[in-house]
Amino acid sequence: MVNEMIPVKSDHLLESPQWRRFESPLMATSKLMRRAYDLRFSEFNLNLSEAGVLAVVIEEGPLTQTQVAERIGMGRAPVGIIVDYLSERQLLSREPNSADRRVWLLSATAEGLELAMKISLVEQQLRAELRKGLSRVELEQLNATHVRLQSNLAAILDVD
Repeated sequence: MVNEMIPVKSDHLLESPQWRRFESPLMATSKLMRRAYDLRFSEFNLNLSEAGVLAVVIEEGPLTQTQVAERIGMGRAPVGIIVDYLSERQLLSREPNSADRRVWLLSATAEGLELAMKISLVEQQLRAELRKGLSRVELEQLNATHVRLQSNLAAILDVD
């Protein structure tokens, strides 16, 4: 009876110690990726979230602050802080929304577009470094796995 309560050591991924399970390295990798992007974007006095807001507005704008928050998966308040910062730097502009006078539409300025091109070059270089030594098949498998994990997490969190 006592032996039944003693954990059995195993090399199986799901039965291994927590630090060896796939979730821990995945979270650690995510944190390191974030730090790498923040480091590279620091030359523009931006972090990944700020660059992401700028990119979404350029790619899909003009957008409201709420729409930006939805697109990048952040709350409206943190996005508002980022929008204020990008507006102060004259990278984004706020324009009246003729459909709803309670909200503003965000658009990129000429300075924002110019900076986004520079950011894109840095991002391409970083992505090449991140993917070094990984085959196309490995990258496709990794992407498919992440999409499945995101779907599972969305179901757990009851979100779209």
